[in-house]
Amino acid sequence: MKDADLTIFEDYNIRRQYDEKKEVWYFSVIDIVQVLIQQKDYQTARNYWKVLKNRLVNEGSEVVTKCNQLKLVAEDGKMRFTDVADTETLLRLIQSVPSPKAEPVKLWLAKVGYERIQELADPEKSLNRARENWKKHGRSGKWIQQRMMGQETRNKLTDYWSEHEIKHAKEFAILTNIIHQEWAEVSVKSHKELKGLKTQNLRDHMTEAELIFSALAELSTREIAESVDATGMEENKVAGKEGGGIAKRARIDLEEKTGKKVVSEKNYLGGNGDVKKLG
Repeated sequence: MKDADLTIFEDYNIRRQYDEKKEVWYFSVIDIVQVLIQQKDYQTARNYWKVLKNRLVNEGSEVVTKCNQLKLVAEDGKMRFTDVADTETLLRLIQSVPSPKAEPVKLWLAKVGYERIQELADPEKSLNRARENWKKHGRSGKWIQQRMMGQETRNKLTDYWSEHEIKHAKEFAILTNIIHQEWAEVSVKSHKELKGLKTQNLRDHMTEAELIFSALAELSTREIAESVDATGMEENKVAGKEGGGIAKRARIDLEEKTGKKVVSEKNYLGGNGDVKKLG
């Protein structure tokens, strides 16, 4: 499986993964159920799916047997197994849930599949779609530009790691956290908790300053790693700590000059593009 992803239906985040061999999207069943029953509480949707799953099994439905399990990012930020299904199976599942959202979700699922085909043929379409999604959520042009520049910096770093004996998702997460802990002086998990985030992408809720310092830390890490041809976990851990340290010193200098903290509890959970403070 590649291309772990998060997509949006109205105000709901839908976790998904793309199987390149089969050319099929797999979506989190519980996330789709949340939309159908219009329930923001994950546990409530999980319980609904548990009851529905048992009923479908008792009825002899093949829907449940056609569901798979994949590791997706859970509310606590950890990778956990969850039920997933392809579009065909979900369309059959939707018929079992009385919901005013049934038809809109069906149309959305069909659209998502078509968009993926377009993106494989022309990757620029994927970037344009991300830009449009951020615009819909009210992000400024300046924020979007910084977010996309930061993503390009991130991609170059992960490409370097992949080519230098960093292969597993856990290893990527460890190195990412080392860099983040060094420049921000908080872990990725703590930074998300500070902003009141659960399954949301931390970078999508960073301020412009946080995005800039994240990018500086990752750019510095890659250039340091390249300069010494860092290979494997231990050498890349050292590069990550040194690269993060460069961004940390720059952050401290800025905070001393402005009297403002860079690492912030502000987020975009309001959905209108305004950075919100918790509480």
